[in-house]
Amino acid sequence: MPTPVDPPFTPEQFQRMDEADDARFYDSPRLVTHIDDAAIATIGEILRELIPPDATVLDLMSSWKSHLPDGGRPRRVVGLGMNAVELAANDQLDEWVVQDINANPALPFPEDTFDIAIITVSIQYVTRPVTLFREVRRVLKPGGALVVIFSNRLFPTKAVRIWYEQDDRGRAGLVRSYFELAGGYERVRFIDRGAPARGGGLRGWLQSAGDPVYVVLGHKAAGDPRDDA
Repeated sequence: MPTPVDPPFTPEQFQRMDEADDARFYDSPRLVTHIDDAAIATIGEILRELIPPDATVLDLMSSWKSHLPDGGRPRRVVGLGMNAVELAANDQLDEWVVQDINANPALPFPEDTFDIAIITVSIQYVTRPVTLFREVRRVLKPGGALVVIFSNRLFPTKAVRIWYEQDDRGRAGLVRSYFELAGGYERVRFIDRGAPARGGGLRGWLQSAGDPVYVVLGHKAAGDPRDDA
């Protein structure tokens, strides 16, 4: 049976080198970080700017680190990921659930639950992103934000073809298209933090080729997006 795909995309665009069950791939915990320390610090700074006070946060495709900023802990952080050992090791989560959103993109939360949802360096593995973005919109409160953070790192065998065929700017445009196709989002914008510099002068410039940080975010619009159809 062919893998479902969100129109207007084709199945070929969301093919992966490894089409085996994702649950098997993520069955072994990986208690490592997938971006460098400078990029992790940059993500923390971005989230400090974007997470409202006393927020309820949904960390999608979560792991043993959520990269939330130190201090000013949100009121509640819920993680959804693939590996129970990793999620249990994440001390920034108040609760968590194991779910494969490629197999089942329906989120197990009521409407209008979260102030902000984050997807950190994982969007490249999502096979039905438009469906997922619609589900995230459903569980966000009106005005709540979906924040998609990515870099240039990936597991090549599990990234979808349309992702690894793009450059970083193309990937930003692709994520923006997910928001547009999902509908019901407004104020969609791109943040480019590039690769953090590691010192001053020419030497610092030469050493700045660390992991870049890019963000595309949008806010849940008021009303039912079907009203605009």
